[in-house]
Amino acid sequence: MDVRIGIIQSPRELTFETDSSAEEILSALEKARAGEGALAAFTDTKGSQILVNPDSIAYLEMGAKASGRVGFVN
Repeated sequence: MDVRIGIIQSPRELTFETDSSAEEILSALEKARAGEGALAAFTDTKGSQILVNPDSIAYLEMGAKASGRVGFVN
């Protein structure tokens, strides 16, 4: 699944691909928000860990895995 996280006061977003389900991602965020100062931890498909302060998240977008299509826009 592709995940995009918008960070407050940052022009860039955090993007990664994970094998986790939407429920697992939301559960990690809820657990981090329950503990003050805790970080939400995610693991991408390459095994790298991504730590995010849940208080700095502006939005979270989750979707299907990328299809690998390449195209050009006129």
